[in-house]
Amino acid sequence: GYEELPTAVNITWSSINFKTILQWQPKPSGYFYTVEIHGQTSDIKRKCILTSETECDVTDVLRNVKETYTAHILSVSPEEMDNFEEPPFAVSEKFTPYSQTVIGKPEITDYSQKGSKLNVVFKDPLTPYIYPNGSFQSIEDIFQHDLEYKLYYWKDQSSGKKDVTTKSHNFEVSVDSGKNYCFYVQGIIPSRRENRNGQESMVLCTSVGRNILDEYGTEVFIILAVIAVAVITLAIVLPVVLCKRKKAKKARVVREKELLNGV
Repeated sequence: GYEELPTAVNITWSSINFKTILQWQPKPSGYFYTVEIHGQTSDIKRKCILTSETECDVTDVLRNVKETYTAHILSVSPEEMDNFEEPPFAVSEKFTPYSQTVIGKPEITDYSQKGSKLNVVFKDPLTPYIYPNGSFQSIEDIFQHDLEYKLYYWKDQSSGKKDVTTKSHNFEVSVDSGKNYCFYVQGIIPSRRENRNGQESMVLCTSVGRNILDEYGTEVFIILAVIAVAVITLAIVLPVVLCKRKKAKKARVVREKELLNGV
């Protein structure tokens, strides 16, 4: 009966931009799992009913993102499904999406460096939650004033990193004119105790005044110099060799004629 069924272990919540997956072990054999989501103020909701998988997407039942939830993972035997006894279950750690989901990577949409000003424009990650008009909510729509962004920037090929903070979607910082800079953007929730820092965007670099030596280094120039020397040498040596062969051929023809005349 139910008493003999193993219960789930190693239950974890994995959540990025409010897309939340519940995972656990072991793989079931001869029984199934059903997930129940219990909120502090909301009704119990069932997901992934009688599944043989060991993960469940529970995003759509966590819409009240400030609610604190626990998951009960029930182990259900096919023979006992009509039994009114409560099946054995394991309980997850508590999970509050608002304070625990990871902030995903912002997307840098535009950047430019003009003179001593570096401008970077980016946009928020989207969540799986949809407005009535069909558009997706961004993380800023949910976090609002709790969310801010940091731009980390540094002179190309140096290790000295600076940062500035904004609550808008663009940065303008002062840099050394004519020098190239690399940078990335990261979302931050300062009020959090954990998971304060979000994922880092792609690192991008400007190319103001960048020359081929900066781009590829001296190794390529050495290779190019060797090739150039080889080409120049070939251009000088080849005509000389051809000229010598031509003269030798002429001399051979003259000797052959003399020999024939002598005969």
